[in-house]
Parts: sequence; structure tokens; C-alpha cells
Amino acid sequence: MAIRLIVKHPDPVLRERAKEVTKFNANLHKLLDDMADTMYDADGVGLAAPQVGILKRVFVVDADEEHGLIELINPEIVSMEGEQLGAEGCLSIPGLQGDVKRANKVVIKGQDRYGNPVQYEGTELLARAFQHELDHLNGVLFIDLAESVYEARKLAPEQDGE
Repeated sequence: MAIRLIVKHPDPVLRERAKEVTKFNANLHKLLDDMADTMYDADGVGLAAPQVGILKRVFVVDADEEHGLIELINPEIVSMEGEQLGAEGCLSIPGLQGDVKRANKVVIKGQDRYGNPVQYEGTELLARAFQHELDHLNGVLFIDLAESVYEARKLAPEQDGE
């Protein structure tokens, strides 16, 4: 397991459509492990393979304690309900946030690291994370969808638990 370099905007790889995964092997498992390590090291909620320079339809998300780490390969949204407007940031666009309208509830399907079918239902932050990471696989960034973009708010030391 290793920490990988996170690709930063405006790198063109972030604008390309990722390719379907057809081989569920040790290379994919290493990529998933490295992506999780990289996401946690950067204090992120999700990370898509294009963000580490790999054009594969793979992402990892850890948005709540109920689900923990979710690995999704070849994901597709099955259904979307409701609406939420909230701040999003991105590990590939440090220093900026934007207000993005997303579905409030999402059902998403894909495959696990072994190629088995999996399906998850997410609401609020998890639904937002699923949509954000799936966008990365299609070359779409939150700044493309944001109603407004602004400098990321920094918490004062007494607010962030230090």
C-alpha cells in the first residue's frame, strides 16, 4: 500500500472519460488499497482513479460510519431522489469550494474488487460523494456544476478539534 500523487486541476486527465474495468486482479486490488490510503492521508471523503492518473472506472468513498470504506468498480446510478444544495470541495482542486445541487438520495450499483455485483443506497453526504466521484469518471468536476465557487473556508484551530 502506498500514498499516490493526487492529480491537480487543470491536468487534462481529469477531463477524460475513464474506461470500464474488465480485469479484477492483484493490480486492481493494489490500486484500490493505494486509493484508500491516499484518500485517508489527504483527509478526503472520496477519490476516483483519474485523480491518481489512472483512467479506470473505479472510486473509493468513506462518508459515514454506517458504511465505512466503499469500493466501487464500474459504478452506475440506478435511481435518484430529492435535492440538496451544499458545499463541495475536491482533492484535485485544493483551496476552492462550490455550492452544488445534487440528488439527496441515490442508489448506485457496480462491482466489488472481485467483480461481484454490489449496490448501495446513500443519502445526504454519502449520496453527494457517490455523485461527485461518478462525475470524475466522466471527466466532470464540481466547478462545472457549482452555482458559485469560492475560497475554501478554513476552520479556526478551536473549531477543528486541535
